[in-house]
Amino acid sequence: MTALSAEDIWSLSDSELLNLLNTGILVQEPRQVRFFTPSFMPYQTRHHSNSSDKRFPTISITGNSCALNCKHCQGKVLQTMNSATTPEELYTLCAQLKQKGAVGCLISGGCRPDGSVPLERFIPAIAKVKLDLGLTVLVHTGKIGAEAAGQLKSAGVDSALIDVIGSTQTIRQTFNLDVTDADFERSLEALEGSGLNVVPHVIVGLHDGELRGEFAALKMISRHKHSAVVIIAFMPIPSTLMAKTPPPKPIAIARTAAAARTLLPKTPLALGCMRPKGKNRQETDILALEAGVNAIAYPTEAAIEYAQNKGYKTSFSPLCCAQIFI
Repeated sequence: MTALSAEDIWSLSDSELLNLLNTGILVQEPRQVRFFTPSFMPYQTRHHSNSSDKRFPTISITGNSCALNCKHCQGKVLQTMNSATTPEELYTLCAQLKQKGAVGCLISGGCRPDGSVPLERFIPAIAKVKLDLGLTVLVHTGKIGAEAAGQLKSAGVDSALIDVIGSTQTIRQTFNLDVTDADFERSLEALEGSGLNVVPHVIVGLHDGELRGEFAALKMISRHKHSAVVIIAFMPIPSTLMAKTPPPKPIAIARTAAAARTLLPKTPLALGCMRPKGKNRQETDILALEAGVNAIAYPTEAAIEYAQNKGYKTSFSPLCCAQIFI
């Protein structure tokens, strides 16, 4: 591992960072990477396909509804999920999904005006899903307090996922949310106190495609117990207010991953499914490997071949990449 600090990594110029990444100094030994291809979305390369895989779907407990109407999403992501808007629907859907081959699911949904996901009334149903069906259950929490976090732990939730935003300006500008970065730290405290496996997500470029608060988010995460960290990135979604906003460059995503690897050397680190598509995706994936990630969701063929050529031990998993710590 490099003697450079995370602060040093963050202050390097793009060219200096590229040179550092090319040395391979951030890559952990022995070289191994897990590629995750859950049934959130279709995936097909000559190396792997999930075309018939139904093992890990996503569920929205609010349907297509979200009170925040965030500028980068405006509920479009919710439209890609299975909908279950009552506890009864959630249990029935999970039972149906298990019959179709599911081994687990990610339960998410739109936010209330305060930035929380309305999970509380679903917690008994989640506990029943765990008890009766034995599914692996991941929950995307949004802002959360100690009581709800403790209830999720008691229900048997396997992991809690939370987006951590380190810039109050970004929170208010992009999320339309009247809270501060301190509220996200309090959520991390609540999740840590519950004993849940916590997997924070850092979103690169959410502030108009620019770096703003990502390093602060990593520092915040470093102060609390967590099981893994996932780096994701803003990607323009058609028909949203940020549809024409340029996404972050691959080097910006790699900078965040490299800072995370240096700041959190023992933490399982994944490049998550939400990241820009198109020609820059190959570069992003390869730079992420050079930055020391242990996992990539939906890897490009170029990344798979790069890893194989560099002597990585590779494997594919149908689970969500937030399960990298297992």
